[in-house]
Amino acid sequence: MLLDLSRLRGGVERLDRRFEPSEFSQIDGDFRVVAPVVLTGDVRKDDRKVRLTGRVQTALECACSRCLEPFTVPIDAAIDLLLLPASENAGDDDDDDEREVEQDDLGVSYYADDVIDLGEIVREQFYLALPMKPLCREDCQGLCPVCGVNRNRETCECEATWVDPRMEGLRSLNVKK
Repeated sequence: MLLDLSRLRGGVERLDRRFEPSEFSQIDGDFRVVAPVVLTGDVRKDDRKVRLTGRVQTALECACSRCLEPFTVPIDAAIDLLLLPASENAGDDDDDDEREVEQDDLGVSYYADDVIDLGEIVREQFYLALPMKPLCREDCQGLCPVCGVNRNRETCECEATWVDPRMEGLRSLNVKK
């Protein structure tokens, strides 16, 4: 999944890559790649700056935030990254200095040894394309907080009232006027 920049002489080069789901490690557990990943776009090299524009398309399987059931999320994300040599990412000599992240810094990534790891770029795009709280469907009922049954498939008779334990001491007070 590596792109060798030493072979790029300048100008624009077309990028058409297809990766099988097995090429992506399933270490993190946030999602699983379940369809081939198609990466298309253009790579523009200007001296040491590289701009990658294009699209990544696939399908990911992740767990619903409410019911924990796995479901598939189609991904079709646009990519527009500026890649700079890792040597330009080195901070000042004084480690205590803080630098505010500017808007222009958000689309910048770094590469080392004239090689870009397309796998890392694609993985990053997956995280950006996934919703913060993925839901299998809008009206997902989730799990019962008492017995743990999936409310989308079964009903339960549990009473889901919650009492704030910090207020429990006030229940014993019986104020009469």
